[in-house]
Amino acid sequence: MTRTRIEGLLAAFPKLMNTGKQHTFVETESVRYVYQPMEKLYMVLITTKNSNILEDLETLRLFSRVIPEYCRALEENEISEHCFDLIFAFDEIVALGYRENVNLAQIRTFTEMDSHEEKVFRAVRETQEREAKAEMRRKAKELQQARRDAERQGKKAPGFGGFGSSTVSGGSTAAMITETIIETDKPKVAPAPASVHMKIEEKITLTCGRDGGLQNMELHGMIMLRISDDKFGRIRLHVENEDKKGVQLQTHPNVDKKLFTAESLIGLKNPEKSFPVSSDVGVLKWRLQTTEESFIPLTINCWPSESGNGCDVNIEYELQDDNLELNDVVITIPLPSGVGAPVIGEIDGEYRHDSRRNTLEWCLPVIDAKNKSGSLEFSIAGQPNDFFPVQVYFISKKNYCNIQVTKVTQVDGNSPVRFSTETTFLVDKYEIL
Repeated sequence: MTRTRIEGLLAAFPKLMNTGKQHTFVETESVRYVYQPMEKLYMVLITTKNSNILEDLETLRLFSRVIPEYCRALEENEISEHCFDLIFAFDEIVALGYRENVNLAQIRTFTEMDSHEEKVFRAVRETQEREAKAEMRRKAKELQQARRDAERQGKKAPGFGGFGSSTVSGGSTAAMITETIIETDKPKVAPAPASVHMKIEEKITLTCGRDGGLQNMELHGMIMLRISDDKFGRIRLHVENEDKKGVQLQTHPNVDKKLFTAESLIGLKNPEKSFPVSSDVGVLKWRLQTTEESFIPLTINCWPSESGNGCDVNIEYELQDDNLELNDVVITIPLPSGVGAPVIGEIDGEYRHDSRRNTLEWCLPVIDAKNKSGSLEFSIAGQPNDFFPVQVYFISKKNYCNIQVTKVTQVDGNSPVRFSTETTFLVDKYEIL
């Protein structure tokens, strides 16, 4: 249907309305309007005349139930403000003109599914921002120390000529800190990228029971090789495998499997050939599947207990492997709808309450050996089953299986080649059911 046709059908609807009768539909020669009043607005479904009107009415009711999920009031400006959220939700109900077999809970789940790539981008950006702020504070301390040293020696503070006498005033201190911020924000000249670069990525899928026990854990890892200069096409990667969990390793079909098994070297079967240039090539992948509880990287225990008017919920985490460092950890706990915000008791870290999605997000910037356990307590109306499934997300620059490339050499002569690596360990799905 063209846009003009749709606009014409919508424009005709108010003229066809009969305010004296309480009908739920009105027909023309070509279409049927099925509608439902919603305070000052109407929810209208335009269908063909041979459509099943009972099914259309059910679809219409589901559309109307979606709107309060996103809009606080049934007013035109509120609808406009959340138009994209509503479009995405409507798209889960009707696809290509046909009704999908979904309910309100499924629609809520589908529309809440975040982009994995967006999460990774946000996590990397937040990590970079924290590192920049830490560098800014470090430089500020250095400048303050230089000022104190200069004052003791009766000299002018270094790097700030023209700001006054040899005694640095409070205003000059502010100027020093401002200069630090400017210097931190200056674009830094990045070193020339290595001609050989490797991405080492692992993704974990994990499901635990709420009463304990690992139902399933599956981890997939891969080393992706990228060569930007054909001079370095004929190389070998020296792999260090310190995994003790029993992962299954598999090399690319063009990689010499015997060489890898005997010497932990990744090289082509035909040493006279070169690796592809300017494209990512997966040279080694691994897989770990287990139900061994000791392999869980981060355990989550959620204990809802009924109280007089609702539930007291105690949730705690513990890092199982001290060698791991998990960044930007978010533990998401579902909440009952329509009961207001939770009352937070003790908490390690921070929290966010999303009233639209009815979730409580427990946010921890870093979980490592120095910060390996923590807890959160809150109270809210509801039943114990309302607080599951608990979902966990994190990203790490250290991989789980401890498989790394330690050296790259030329096939001829074994001369070393400069290389760079980028390691990421992240979550595909991590749930406590």
